[in-house]
Amino acid sequence: MVSEFILFFFIVVFGTVGEIFMSRAMKETGEVKNFRPVALIEVILRALRVRWMWLGVGMMAIGFFSLLAVFSFENVSFVVPVTALSYVVGALGGRFFLGERVSLQRWIGILLVCAGVTLVLVGRR
Repeated sequence: MVSEFILFFFIVVFGTVGEIFMSRAMKETGEVKNFRPVALIEVILRALRVRWMWLGVGMMAIGFFSLLAVFSFENVSFVVPVTALSYVVGALGGRFFLGERVSLQRWIGILLVCAGVTLVLVGRR
């Protein structure tokens, strides 16, 4: 049970923080203005020089491999709804790390997601 909690923590927190770091890296890299192959390669090469990109990749890898571990012993119909808690981490990271404005409507939506996760956890087996 404790190891399962740790794996879910890694999925939700590490995976989402990795996405937040990737967002920061792409904001530093600059906007993708066109989707021609040469332009995309240039953006990718610039992004690879940003440390947030590498931190994000590492964090997301931890989250991904934790997800694989959980799938080895839990049903997908349980795992996927529980990992929706990443919306909370994403909103908090967006607000406090990236300085984004998160509207009241979004917070209410996130609260509803949390209520849904609670229902899934209560009716677990």
